[in-house]
Amino acid sequence: MPGILPSSFVRYPAEYVVKLAQFISTQMNWLAREAQIGPLFIKDITRAMAKVMEAPVGFLKILLVDGIRQGRGANAATIVQPLSWLAFIGLVVLAGYRLNGWRLALFSLAGLLYLVIFGLWVPAMATLSGVLLSGMVSVGLGILIGTKAVKTAARRRAVESVLNVMQTVPVFSYLVPTLLFLGYGESASLFATVIYALPPMVHATMHALRNVPPEVVEYGQMAGATPRQIYWKIKLPVSLRLLAVGLNQTIMACLNMVIIGSMIGAGGLGYIVLVALRKLDIGSALEAGVAIVILAILLDRFSQELATGSALATRHALPRRFGWVVLSWLVLATALSYAFPVLGIWPKTYAVTTAPMWNAAVSWINLNLFDQLDAIRTATLLYVMIPVKEFLLAAPWLVVVALIGIAGLALEGMRLALGVMALMTFVAMTGYWEPAMVSIYLVGIAVIISLLVGMPLGYLASSSASVRAATNILLDTLQTLPTLVYILPAVMVFRNGDFSAVLAILSYSVPPAIRYTMHGFANVPSERLEAAAMSGATRWQTFKWVRLNAAFPTLILGINQTVMMAIAMLVITALIGTKDLGQQVFIALSRAKVGEGIVGGLCVAAIALACDALLKAWARRKARENGMIAEGV
Repeated sequence: MPGILPSSFVRYPAEYVVKLAQFISTQMNWLAREAQIGPLFIKDITRAMAKVMEAPVGFLKILLVDGIRQGRGANAATIVQPLSWLAFIGLVVLAGYRLNGWRLALFSLAGLLYLVIFGLWVPAMATLSGVLLSGMVSVGLGILIGTKAVKTAARRRAVESVLNVMQTVPVFSYLVPTLLFLGYGESASLFATVIYALPPMVHATMHALRNVPPEVVEYGQMAGATPRQIYWKIKLPVSLRLLAVGLNQTIMACLNMVIIGSMIGAGGLGYIVLVALRKLDIGSALEAGVAIVILAILLDRFSQELATGSALATRHALPRRFGWVVLSWLVLATALSYAFPVLGIWPKTYAVTTAPMWNAAVSWINLNLFDQLDAIRTATLLYVMIPVKEFLLAAPWLVVVALIGIAGLALEGMRLALGVMALMTFVAMTGYWEPAMVSIYLVGIAVIISLLVGMPLGYLASSSASVRAATNILLDTLQTLPTLVYILPAVMVFRNGDFSAVLAILSYSVPPAIRYTMHGFANVPSERLEAAAMSGATRWQTFKWVRLNAAFPTLILGINQTVMMAIAMLVITALIGTKDLGQQVFIALSRAKVGEGIVGGLCVAAIALACDALLKAWARRKARENGMIAEGV
């Protein structure tokens, strides 16, 4: 191919690479160091914002972690203890019982006791503080932006376009500019978390407000209510259930980002995992990973209960004076923690650890199963992964762009073709083509394996309502886990590198493949199945011509979501030594190169948007051919 095509068609000419990263770096550095608004430097304003954000963070840390201390360094003494772990656990257990009964209460008790006994209470509370604070700000801003955006169609479309890009930009790209403007520390992490977690709340607000029944609004207008009264007393109360769904998604996004934010000084459980991974202390990383999972499940379950409105159920109601029960428990637990300090702050010497056991297990695996595992890893790399990688790296960039354009043209016409070609050309013009091909190679292999595993499982689950219900619970749990957690099992067994990265990506991206397949086959119209049975079709003919045909648009959407999840996870695998776009953004973060970080993130977003556009166009086309409406497109 290099001998047939001109060299500029094979490799994008270096002299035509747009120095966008350098331009952005120059402008951002000028903005952060020299730009002024009137007499004030921008850097002074952003540092002041950081100080303002530190105030509520400091309050939560005093309440949950540090207490009030006097003196500095080794001479510091605690004069007022933080809220004791006993009091906190009791409050959460009461809230769990109030929301969902004994099941949630007992899970809360067991999960939080794990944090105490394993000596992870303090970092867990630091993480929780960040999640609660950034979650509150994200929810408030999300409702405000969503309310403003929904007023006109043009404004809503513009906001949706921005949100679509934001949801495809990798998490590291949010950290780079905030690090420049706010400096290293918790404030920068929280600021990045708020921005990252905004899209689900804005989407939920727009969706909720647009679905308020018009007759309810008309009734308010006929009663003489002002626009402000209609908004606060009619639209918002009617929208609460959908807004609570956005709250759930926002809280989970905050947890994911706060964990990643430990790279720029947020501390907490994410920092323990990062340090342990760098030392290859898999046992400690696993213990902290389990703590993250516990927090994720608790936050998800509590916010889901609020979303479904089961808090209003009366069958688990505590006595009417619930506030007095809470206050009494706080007083009693605090008094006990002062009388018995072990009930307030769990001593480090009492902490249990299983890290040596897990490290010994990893050592045993490496000693006794190394040959077998290494054979699997090496064979996969040699015969599958490396050939695919070399093929993509050798493919002429112009041919790749042209093929993507032809696919767009065939699926939906010239507009889609030009759009996806422009996105991929942007990647080539900015000089990130090779790492982009490495990204596509990792994502492509992981997605193919995810589909090969997930689709059969989804089809089997679709055949039984009870299996479907159990599978939904498992998938809900898997989809609550922060991305960092998925790296640990792969690294434990197969060490760092591309093979572990593919395993981590496919384990994160397989749930949508299962869920959409299950949904697609479980919702085949019954009249079509009856018609097939009446015409004497065999089981295979019914599957091929009826079930598969009807489920196909949903299956394509499942492929789309699997690809999106894989791209989201791709960036996190930069921590274990991949050489893709995620690594470019990660390096930019570690070296504070703002332009490289932003452009690398935009290239990831460009690939994601191109895949999304092509797959959704395919789904729409199949739905039209089947006389159906493709959900979600």
